[in-house]
Amino acid sequence: MQYRLDPKSGNELSALGFGCMRFPRGINIDLAKSEKLVVEAVEKGVNYFDTAYIYGGSEVALGEILLKNNLRGKIYLATKLPHGKCKKYEDFDRYFDEQLQRLHTDYIDYYLIHNIADMDAWQAVADIGIENWIAEKKAGGQIRNIGFSFHGMQAEFLRLLDAYPWEFCQIQYNYMNENYQAGRAGLQKAHEKGLPVIIMEPLLGGKLANGVPKEAVKLFSGANPDITPAAWALKWLWNQPEVTVVLSGMNAPEQLADNLGVAEAMEAGALTDNELAVLEKAKAVFEESYKVPCTGCNYCMPCPNRVNIPGCFAAYNASYANGFVTGIQQYMTSTNVLHAGGSKSSNCVKCGLCEEKCPQHIKISEELTNVQKRLEPFWFGALLKIVGRFS
Repeated sequence: MQYRLDPKSGNELSALGFGCMRFPRGINIDLAKSEKLVVEAVEKGVNYFDTAYIYGGSEVALGEILLKNNLRGKIYLATKLPHGKCKKYEDFDRYFDEQLQRLHTDYIDYYLIHNIADMDAWQAVADIGIENWIAEKKAGGQIRNIGFSFHGMQAEFLRLLDAYPWEFCQIQYNYMNENYQAGRAGLQKAHEKGLPVIIMEPLLGGKLANGVPKEAVKLFSGANPDITPAAWALKWLWNQPEVTVVLSGMNAPEQLADNLGVAEAMEAGALTDNELAVLEKAKAVFEESYKVPCTGCNYCMPCPNRVNIPGCFAAYNASYANGFVTGIQQYMTSTNVLHAGGSKSSNCVKCGLCEEKCPQHIKISEELTNVQKRLEPFWFGALLKIVGRFS
């Protein structure tokens, strides 16, 4: 296993982290199958495990596995505060204490404020005292490192990095999302500030493993028939020294074996120019199915009506390239629609300011209408109410 340094704490973190959101399931989490995966991962050197309060059953399952197998002291444990549920200071303790109980522990190594999408969201919890609360927990040793996970506009991520003395951060990043959300610019800025960066969705919800277009599969196979499409995606990430841990939601032994094989052999800067060229060609195959030629340059931003224009287009394109469900999931996270109207496409008033700045000369207002038609169908409002009850 390759390890990468967390410069803030000095911890050596496994390059491959275990994302526990996708534990194997039937109706509920299959505890026996999950236990085998966790135990084997630890035996093979994985020491970073990530879960969250809202990952149905995940904290409880992981806590039971760690307790039964006496693994707590062998790993770094990460989980997340559901900040949207916190309306007063006492709520921080209420959720945190429940998490400690679920996980059978008295401290969390890496604690995240879950999905801080913009400065408004951070200010909402700051106003009810979260900075004092964090200080108390760190002084008492219950939180060892504090960070945040992010889904939102790049400009907001860069502002959030300076809003608090964070000790790490977690972003969505993969070769198809190089300029999406925090993007490469966000990754590099966090690295410059000395933060370890944890990567989520390295395989775009599995689409870069099992949803790769046939032409792209041929490209990968032609370059190296012994490497899976998923392995190519992971190698692209680990090639970058700014990446600390790559979280993978492994729910089958073969997935764990494949990921371990790459993690054990891959170091930063190891990809050749030819291999990088293959990845660029595969990316181009994906993009052929894209409807809007947006590069995510962010020149159109900020929008005076808070529309996340690049995020809307990325989700819209993903709905065609990777499937409608992936697209609408990406749309909901990148536009933060549950927070005061969010930054969705329907906020557009067709002022045209963005179109004057677009180097691709995209008819942005017209395309945002298409996004709205596809990703805000008639049942969208009902979906938001359902999701809101569980967030």
